[in-house]
Parts: sequence; structure tokens; C-alpha cells
Amino acid sequence: MESYVLDWFNLLLRWTHVITAIAWIGSSFYFVFLDSSLTPPEDEELKKQGVSGELWAVHGGGFYHPVKFATRPPQLPKHLHWFYWESYITWLTGFSLFTVSYLWSADTYLIDKAKMDWLPWQAITVAILFLVVFWVLYDLICRRFGQRKGGDAMVGAMVFVLVCLASWLACHWFAGRAAFLLMGAMLATSMSANVAHWIIPGQRKVVAAIKAGAPVDPMHGIRGKQRSVHNTYFTLPVLFAMLSGHYSFTYTHPQNWVILIAMMVAGASIRQFFVLRHGYKLGRNPHPLRYALVGMVVIGVLMVWLAPRPESAQVASISVANSLVTTGAGGQIGYATLQPILAQRCYMCHGALVQMKNVRLDSAANVKLHAQNMYQQAVVTKIMPMNNATGISMAERLLIKEWFETGAKVD
Repeated sequence: MESYVLDWFNLLLRWTHVITAIAWIGSSFYFVFLDSSLTPPEDEELKKQGVSGELWAVHGGGFYHPVKFATRPPQLPKHLHWFYWESYITWLTGFSLFTVSYLWSADTYLIDKAKMDWLPWQAITVAILFLVVFWVLYDLICRRFGQRKGGDAMVGAMVFVLVCLASWLACHWFAGRAAFLLMGAMLATSMSANVAHWIIPGQRKVVAAIKAGAPVDPMHGIRGKQRSVHNTYFTLPVLFAMLSGHYSFTYTHPQNWVILIAMMVAGASIRQFFVLRHGYKLGRNPHPLRYALVGMVVIGVLMVWLAPRPESAQVASISVANSLVTTGAGGQIGYATLQPILAQRCYMCHGALVQMKNVRLDSAANVKLHAQNMYQQAVVTKIMPMNNATGISMAERLLIKEWFETGAKVD
């Protein structure tokens, strides 16, 4: 019953998280596009009001004319929309989902005893420290070096080194799937912290100064813009890390930390292409195709590197699997051969006492019902058993493969 309730929490939190993330990322992408696409105003009245840029757009059957005031508008409107709840709710639902999915069952999902034989509370503490320590160091780098001449490049280089170090540590301390997700959560935490600690407070100070008739400190806008730019480059790496759990060939690789860093570089480079493309259309910078090509080349190299190759160990496993086969009618693998494997490798989480994901495999009828799932999870993606906690062998996976592909008979 506990696993069933957790599954519902997981589903609802994931649904809410995706919805709010779409809203946050969508508004972020839109404002990056808007800021890069503004042109100097042509109307003299707009110039007198202090408008620094304008954009004409058509969408949904109507025409839109957003304008930007570089420092302050002539007067504040009665209703001023603030963009922050999208960020906060995305983080709150994301952290709750991380808690339900990973921290709640740290023994199963967070810990890989072949890497670190931690107690659950130790693994949970270190995982949370990843979120906190990275933000503290990243924020320190931005405050210390961000306003210097050439500071953006310096900050970018130092943050990249910090991300590489964190990736290496996460992939050597935690189970691969959890490590990738933890890196995404780490960057997403810093994105939301940028909104909460710098972007919104700076905007509030600007609004307060305007209401008081006091001069507006332009530094608030400069800092807010800097953190907003960082957030837009973090976005695609975060999305990859969050989606990687569906693709075990990335996080189960022995050098999974290299794959993680490379995909993050590819994502940031591709995002750079889209950011600069808006300005290219207005003749402000050269064509940014080279950045997209860098990202595509990195992904292409990874595709070649990770391509499956015949290995002597796999050939040996096939021989072992063949020697273990007990066939039924028609030469098919029988349930008698399959059942001991399931009892040893699967019943722990899918038996009489526990039914993770509401899946039970301790009867012939249930095995037949979940045959497709078993094949996908244990053979194709090799996600199950989680972190291979029960030590299933390649020979046993191949037996499940042969059983499924020859009809999945349980008679």
C-alpha cells in the first residue's frame, strides 16, 4: 500500500512539476528572445518617455507592441506582473519529487554500494549538500568576479570547472541515474536561487526607488540580467539531466561523468546558437551557426563512442545462457527456468511483501501480464533491477530476452 501511495504522489508531483517548468522556461525563453529582438523606437513620443527598445509581433490573430524602459517608466502601472511563482513552484515540486523518488528510498535509488557503501542518512545529507554548496560557490564566483572587466568569461570558465568537478563527484559517489538527476537538481536549484536572491529582490528595489521618487541604481538591472543569462544557459543541461533517467546507456556507462559533462556542453552551446540568432537577424552579430555545430559534433562523437559493440564477455554470457535453458513444448524456454531468476532478482521489490510501481512478478499470471515491461526494463534498457542491487547477470538477462522473444510462454 505504501508503494501505491508513493506512486500517486510521484505522478501528481511530476505532472505539476512539468507544467510549472514549461511555464518558467517558456517565459524565460520568451524574454531572452524579446530582449535580443528589440529595436530602437521610431516614434518620438516613445523616445521622450524613455523607451530603449520596441518590438512588433503578430500572434493568435492580434498584433502586439511590447516596449522596454531601460531604467524607469514615466509612471508605474496599477497592475505590475512579476515572474517568480513559476520558478518557485517548479523548484518546490521538483525537490518534493526528488524526495519521494530518491531520498525516501535512498537504499534503492540513491546508493550504489559498489561506489560508496553509505548509510541512507549519509547519502541523503551529501545529496542535499550538493544543492547548497554549489549555489554558495557559484554565487561567490558571480559576486567576486562578475563585475570585473572580462568578468563574464571568467565567471563562465570558473562555473564550468565547478560543474565538471560536481559531475565527477556525483557520478563516483551515487548511483548513475541518481547522479545525473542530482546534477540537474543542483543547477535548477541555483537557477531558482538566482530568481529568489538576486533577480526579484533587485526588481523590488527598483520599484521601491521609483515609487519614492529616488534615483534608480542601474546595478540592480545589470546583476539581474547577468543571473538571467546564466539561467538560460543552464536550462538545456538541466533538461537533459532530468530526461536522462529514461536512457540507461548514458548513466550506466563506466565514464558516465564524461557523458554528462559533454551533453551539458552540447546543450549550452546549442542554447548559445538560439540566443545569438535573434541578434543575427537584426545584423548585430555574425551568424551563430558555429555554436550549433559544436553541440551537434559533441553529440555525434558521443553517439559513435557509445554505440554497442560485440564483446567477448557478452559472447561468453550467451553460451552460459544457452547452457541454462530448460525448454518447454516447441523448444521454447519454460517458466521453470525463468522463475528462479525472478525469485532471486525481482521478488525483493515485486513480490508478496512489496509491489513497487504496483507490479508483482511472483506468479505465472502476473509474469505473463508484465512480460513486455520485464523485457523493456531488464533487457532493453537494463534499468532493472535498480542499480543492479540484486546482481542479475548478463546470462540471466539474455534468458529473459530469449523467453520473451519466443512467445513469453508460462504454461
